[in-house]
Amino acid sequence: MDGKQWFGIEVHSRREPRVADEFAIRGLDFFLPTRRIKRRWSDRIKILDVPLFPGYVFCRFDIADRLRVLNCPGVSRIVGAGSVAVPVDDGEIDAIKALVESHVVLTPWPYLRTGQRVRIEHGPLAGLEGLIIRAQEGSLRVVVSVTLLQRSVAAEIEREWISHLA
Repeated sequence: MDGKQWFGIEVHSRREPRVADEFAIRGLDFFLPTRRIKRRWSDRIKILDVPLFPGYVFCRFDIADRLRVLNCPGVSRIVGAGSVAVPVDDGEIDAIKALVESHVVLTPWPYLRTGQRVRIEHGPLAGLEGLIIRAQEGSLRVVVSVTLLQRSVAAEIEREWISHLA
C-alpha cells in the first residue's frame, strides 16, 4: 500500500477546472466528476460539462503531502471533521466514476436521511413541515405531524417540493 487516499478538496467558487489543471501540473492524482447540461442563451443553446459536486474536486495523495494540495491556487481546504482530514472511501470514488462513465442523466440532489425535518414548499401540502420516513427514487415519503390531534399522516410527495429545515 502506498499510503495514498482519496480526499474531498473544497475549492473556491467556479474554480474546479483550474484546480484540476493545477493538480495535473503538480502530478497529483485527481478526479473532477462532471455532468452534461444544456444551457440556453437568447441566441443559442450550448451543451456544457459542469461539476457534479460544485465547489469540490477529489484528489488522491498521502496525507503527509497535504501542503502540495493546500498550496494550489483556488484550494480552500481538505474536507474533514474540524481540522482532521477525512478520507473518502475508494468504493465511493469508484461508484461516482461508474455513474459518470455510464452517461446516464445525473442530477445533484441534497443528501436526504430518515428523520430529517423538511418544509413542503410546493404542491397541495405547501407550508407544512414534516419528517422524512423513507426516500425512494423519484419520490419522497414525508410524515406530516398534526400536533393538535396528536396524530401523524404519511404523504408521498415529489422530492423537488421540499426544502431542508435547519
